[in-house]
Amino acid sequence: MDKKTYKKELKRLQIGLVVLQRRLISTEGRLLVILEGRDAAGKDGTIRRIVKHRSPRHTRVVALGKPTERDRTSWYFQRWAALLPAGGETVLFNRSWYNRAGVEPVMGFCTDAEYRTFLGDAGPFERMLTQDGLILLKYYLDISREEQAQRLEDRRTNPLKTWKVSPVDSVALEKFDEYSKARNIMLAATGDPVPWRVVNADSKRAARLAIMRDILQSAPCPDLPVDYGEPDPAILRRWSPDDRPEAFLHH
Repeated sequence: MDKKTYKKELKRLQIGLVVLQRRLISTEGRLLVILEGRDAAGKDGTIRRIVKHRSPRHTRVVALGKPTERDRTSWYFQRWAALLPAGGETVLFNRSWYNRAGVEPVMGFCTDAEYRTFLGDAGPFERMLTQDGLILLKYYLDISREEQAQRLEDRRTNPLKTWKVSPVDSVALEKFDEYSKARNIMLAATGDPVPWRVVNADSKRAARLAIMRDILQSAPCPDLPVDYGEPDPAILRRWSPDDRPEAFLHH
């Protein structure tokens, strides 16, 4: 996709997101968007485009750091629950409680018992949220091994991106296959009642537009000025237990 076409479509979708936000504010709707994925998959850039023209009073981006001692001895979902949207708010989680299904087991930051408990608890927890009226959308951004290597190298050498470098980055490629296995288990175990949207994010532009289009398609809003259509299924699709990872995702 050339830059001119991308910019035009980006603006069109951002206008739709502003209309959606007005609707959420007027109806006291609550929207939570979770973005998960591999290191350097493009979560930060996607979030920036989503929130760029939205009301900062009604939009929050949550990117929690390392848990404190109090966090480690509390109910696992507790620190996330306190940050859920209130009426009229949109909240975007740049990583979420799904740390326990990806980074933590791969890096050895949780026990096997904690990991298995989480896989059983995530669905019931999200069912409580959605039954209470929360609109919950979950996206997993996946990239190829080659694309991840290139982006991680850019982080290390670009002075404007060095803040993104973390100890986890240094082993992301080394543990690529382990992350793939953890991803597959997570998708299969936690896709009910809220399905995962899996995004092929090797093209940042295509991934951003697909996610924005899916948000507009998924969050009820009769005020939208146009039909923004379905996301390209080659870029984004809902995960099904019948899906085979090799048919769409990277290994």
